[in-house]
Amino acid sequence: MAKITFLGAGSTVFAKNVLGDSILSPALRDSEFALYDIDPERLRDSEAMLNVLNQKYGGYGRIVAYTDRKKALAGADYVINAVQVGGYRPATVIDFEVPKRYGLRQTIADTLGIGGIFRALRTIPVMQDFARDMEEVCPDAWFLNYTNPMAILTGFMLRYTGIKTVGLCHSVQICADHLLRDLGMPRDNVRYHIAGINHMAWLLEITRNGVDLYPEIKKRAAERPTPHDDMVRYEIMKRFGYYVTESSEHNAEYLPYFIKSRYPELIERFNIPLDEYPRRCEEQIRQWNYLRDKLVENPDLTHERTNEYGSYIMEAMETNKPFKIGGNVLNNGLITNLPREAVVEVPCLVDSQGVSPTYVGALPTQLASLNMTQINVQLLTIEAAVTRKKEHIYHAALLDPHTSSELSIDEIISLCDDLIEAHGDWLPKFE
Repeated sequence: MAKITFLGAGSTVFAKNVLGDSILSPALRDSEFALYDIDPERLRDSEAMLNVLNQKYGGYGRIVAYTDRKKALAGADYVINAVQVGGYRPATVIDFEVPKRYGLRQTIADTLGIGGIFRALRTIPVMQDFARDMEEVCPDAWFLNYTNPMAILTGFMLRYTGIKTVGLCHSVQICADHLLRDLGMPRDNVRYHIAGINHMAWLLEITRNGVDLYPEIKKRAAERPTPHDDMVRYEIMKRFGYYVTESSEHNAEYLPYFIKSRYPELIERFNIPLDEYPRRCEEQIRQWNYLRDKLVENPDLTHERTNEYGSYIMEAMETNKPFKIGGNVLNNGLITNLPREAVVEVPCLVDSQGVSPTYVGALPTQLASLNMTQINVQLLTIEAAVTRKKEHIYHAALLDPHTSSELSIDEIISLCDDLIEAHGDWLPKFE
């Protein structure tokens, strides 16, 4: 019997997806599902929901909620991380509102950009605490990281702790299917190859019955009526030759071309939803009572297995039946024209030996160059977190493509200082 620990279990919808998937897996259903969260009410909600699912599907497992993190981790075989340090309020609101005073607008702000930098800086100390606990009470466990900023946090875990870690994001497994669906193209017998970095991995090849689909994809993308919600990605594909895995609203804030105060018409032209993440958060808060009735207070709750990687990874490790994922791992020469210390998103094979990433080789130069604009920020943010030196926060922000395209050097440094002050005790002290 495995022990699966879920950190951030108060994320009830996501806990239902990953742990509900595990309850439906014959290889995992008799596990202990250890739930931990700092919000006792949300923890109780997830515990109640999972107890309903567990009983409905045979009662094989054991659902246990913990208020002591180390006890939740003790003896774990797998640790799923889905925490959000600082929550929506105050932390995410700070990430959006302070930059807005400088005229710097964002859409999601959880992975890169000025918002992603500060989300990482407040999250890494918590991840370090997780790692210390794990090294003491479950040193052989696999850490499945779903928390953003994915590449920064996964890179910290892999470079500065002894914990076996893989970063997981759903954008790879839905990329090709959604692209073809939106363009009205058949989705059967399709094969594809994706590699790059998280939220900026590239659909390098896509074929159907051995025929290259890119010419037809590009033709239909150019003809698709506008506005629609994938216009930024189509523009990137048009200019750089390849489709990118993550959504247009994300990529709009990763690049210097789209959200520009001097050219406000670009926002409308590319249908960019500014402040999209706060809007989603506010909507989830408004909808929570309705969702709670459906998830927590529903004795007839059911579940169908999702395409989230988590349960399939644990299943493959338990059964030694291989499963392929797009995983976030340390580069170590997998993509030859990106730094070895970067975290890359590449095809990986999972079995009882763990996660084995595959060699990719060199990306097309223009794609590697775009990736490097993100990797620069990721590596410097980790440097800032490890050294506790404020100058590396400045370096990360100064090299961020969107931030540096909008603000002067003095403005960027002032913005960083304001964000440090606004975060207060949510951040460690920087020299």
